[in-house]
Amino acid sequence: MPGKRRPKLAVWKFASCDGCQLSLLDCEDELLDVAGALDIAYFPEATRSVQPGPYDLSLVEGSITTPHDAERIHQIRRDSRQLISIGACATAGGIQALRNFKDVREFTRIVYASPQYIETLRRSTPIAEHVRVDFELRGCPIAKHQLIEVISAFLNGRKPNVPTYSVCQECKRQGVVCVMVAHGTPCLGPVTQAGCGALCPSYHRGCYACFGPKETPNIPALSQWRRERLGASDLEILRSLRTFNAAAAEFERESIRHEHQNHPG
Repeated sequence: MPGKRRPKLAVWKFASCDGCQLSLLDCEDELLDVAGALDIAYFPEATRSVQPGPYDLSLVEGSITTPHDAERIHQIRRDSRQLISIGACATAGGIQALRNFKDVREFTRIVYASPQYIETLRRSTPIAEHVRVDFELRGCPIAKHQLIEVISAFLNGRKPNVPTYSVCQECKRQGVVCVMVAHGTPCLGPVTQAGCGALCPSYHRGCYACFGPKETPNIPALSQWRRERLGASDLEILRSLRTFNAAAAEFERESIRHEHQNHPG
């Protein structure tokens, strides 16, 4: 009697650094369990073997930055029963979304000798702005234990157990002293989603918001606190909000407000 068919997994790349795909390969022992439970049908980063779709689960890394990719993601969505975007690029446009605040045509004129041959979009956008996404896994890069949790949830037909609270809760649970209160170090932990294990505060550094905004963040209040208590300028606050998750809606709104304060009109 033939065995039960294993679900087919595909891993796709758009504009990104490959770091989130490497997080899957870094799972080591857990990856063997994943490979045993799933049929890795398409994953160029790991294997040359390619199986045609449709796929039961697609993991998508990277943002949409070209007209070709804007078309390709729709085909991937049609070929995927469930689609999960992974990493800051796929969920918030990534560091390349800094183009969204400037004229991308100016960049191409400066960088390329023949900019007329460059086909690129004005904005770098997350996957969810183009197709339906079943789940978004945050991080720059993603945390491998969260990735394993998401894949396990898919295999068992349940909702992933991924926190939406702030990095501050991770600090409290690990007994990490608040770097902002104790040392006056700028930190985005109060408005950033947990997932990193409070990595930077554990080494006496402020959080850089690698995992994007937490659920219902009060970013204007944090900006005001930084300005009044830490003496931060609007330009410093602006720069801190425009990093890995610059195009996340909550960060984008607040950074635009500070940009207008620095350059009114």
